[in-house]
Amino acid sequence: MNKKVKRTAIVIIAAIILTAFVSWIVWGNTTIEVTRTTIASNRLPRSFSGYRIAHVSDLHNTEYGKGNSTLLQKLKQEKPDIIVITGDLVDSRHTNIYIGLEFAAKAVEIAQVFYVTGNHEARLDEYEMLEKGLRDAGVIVIRDESCRIKRNNEEILLIGLDDPRFTLKSDWFGETRPMVTTKLMDLKAGSDEFTVLLSHRPELFDIYAENNIDLVLSGHTHGGQIRLPFIGAVLAPDQGFFPKYDAGHFYSGNTNMIVSKGLGNSLFPIRINCRPELVIVTLEGADPG
Repeated sequence: MNKKVKRTAIVIIAAIILTAFVSWIVWGNTTIEVTRTTIASNRLPRSFSGYRIAHVSDLHNTEYGKGNSTLLQKLKQEKPDIIVITGDLVDSRHTNIYIGLEFAAKAVEIAQVFYVTGNHEARLDEYEMLEKGLRDAGVIVIRDESCRIKRNNEEILLIGLDDPRFTLKSDWFGETRPMVTTKLMDLKAGSDEFTVLLSHRPELFDIYAENNIDLVLSGHTHGGQIRLPFIGAVLAPDQGFFPKYDAGHFYSGNTNMIVSKGLGNSLFPIRINCRPELVIVTLEGADPG
């Protein structure tokens, strides 16, 4: 094989590799991964065994199909009992609240929708307009509140925390942790019911565990957006490099936390080895023996 043929072969192989890599990146940024997780607890009321929660996080104005038709179709196929949105429905850097509102208005036709804020909503000039639009669409907005979900005369407690940045614009003096602790203590008010917490911030997991929360649904990290095989996220907001709570299932005692990789991007525009994620959580009772 002469040098010209060798060079041609190298160029062709390089082009194939580059095309494959670009195709993989595009696929990994536009194809939603549905992750199904089961949480078993002997504290769960019998009526809620089999209860399905669809967890949507960090959409950041992203559209999957016109009007988010692809995302909505996936939600419909999963037949959730409720849909929860755990913050950053819109993006404060390139704001378009109407994408989020259109998605929410169609999501409520599938199941009851609950929403808590994220750090991007805390920076949003249009937040009041967003919240009004969500409420008008039938979404239940929970801002440092609790409510009870009933099924066959049994109940579980649902708590929604506002993102800390609505109250504190920074955390230079470590005010966030005692503030969140106080809020949770007040919202639980000694209740021993099975409790689901919606909170955008996974880095506060130890506080959630200290307050005996049964299940936490969180986001914020985007799964790191860049993930290394066998290692996980390289970087996540408010956790830094190689974060502990990047994505997936974490537990301590009776407390379980599911961190979604999210559906959109923000400052960094692409994902690498970190597909956008829709999380489906099924609650199951467990044999106490």
